[in-house]
Amino acid sequence: MPNYHAWLDEVRPSPYADQLSLGFRWLRFSRGLEREYRAHMLEDSFELKRFALSVAMIIWLALAALDVLVVPASHLNWIIAVRVVVLLILLVCAALILQRRHIHLLLPLSMACILVLGVGAALIVGIAHRADPNYPYEGLLLVSMAAYFLVGLRLSEALACSLVVMLAYVLAELAAGLTAPRLINNVLFLVFGNLTGAVGCYLLEYKSREHFLISRLMRLLAYHDSLTGLHNRRSFNRQFERLWRQAQRNDQSLALLLCDIDHFKAYNDCYGHQAGDAALQRVGALIEQAARRPLDMGVRLGGEEFALLLFDISAEEAQRRAEALRESLQAAAIPHRGSDSAEVLTMSIGIACLSPGTQAELSQLYEQADRALYEAKAFGRNRVSL
Repeated sequence: MPNYHAWLDEVRPSPYADQLSLGFRWLRFSRGLEREYRAHMLEDSFELKRFALSVAMIIWLALAALDVLVVPASHLNWIIAVRVVVLLILLVCAALILQRRHIHLLLPLSMACILVLGVGAALIVGIAHRADPNYPYEGLLLVSMAAYFLVGLRLSEALACSLVVMLAYVLAELAAGLTAPRLINNVLFLVFGNLTGAVGCYLLEYKSREHFLISRLMRLLAYHDSLTGLHNRRSFNRQFERLWRQAQRNDQSLALLLCDIDHFKAYNDCYGHQAGDAALQRVGALIEQAARRPLDMGVRLGGEEFALLLFDISAEEAQRRAEALRESLQAAAIPHRGSDSAEVLTMSIGIACLSPGTQAELSQLYEQADRALYEAKAFGRNRVSL
């Protein structure tokens, strides 16, 4: 596994960074990440599954045409019957897969398609071998390769499907009366072919999981502040319009709290930048705790300046939340001998509110909150201004 430790500390605390550090040689994440990864794979492999199913049906029909040419007439009807039944099942699965509202059925339907193809192919080989022992059985390996590489299954799921197909083949050949040496030779060929596919599938899934973790970390780096874990200004700008449109649709208001740590430059001068970073992390944790509802957003705008966007809240409640936030930092009792406002670290907060029906932009809301913050600073800091 590549060594990520040189930069993982920059994105902690993060479950993605922790999982990368711990590794996943057994192709398994922690419970929460595993659920997220599987949901991601269902969405990500949707088009792949549709394409693979279309190709499978075309190949299945082409092999049916070939059977007409090579299979004796005495056994052809049984083989055509199996192919028709398999094709009908594939069409039903395709109809369900093509509808995204059944995406929760995507995995069982995909496995069902592989199993139907494999078991159907095994039955056809067994029927054909009753009349012609030289009828090709190697096509079963194509079904296994599709499970390993073309359908977007995880290794455990692909292995399970392939084992069922091989078992069905052995039973079909025993029923057909294939000689033991021939059967052992065929089974060994399929086993080694499946072993090659399983190794390739393991490597693909390992890289898929690795890419999933790294892409999530890149998203964190792009839209979250690495020091505090809060949203950054880019994320704030990106999501504000979406939240404001939703607030207008639902006839709800927004409140923006701009928070500035009082005399933070003096704090850095007194205690050093390492202590300053620790203080910023403490403030970030308080901001994150204040943004406890799903649509609230805690932001680090830069330096010692933070923001809190509150969804569906009145001006009075926003002011109460701001006072609670200010008091929580003061109660943390972080010593600050360089401040002329208090003996501990404090913050000033400016509040601006948007009511439904208002035609406003982020810049206007920010400007109003900034004016309120300036007023809070002008009247002695460590206070809230609406």
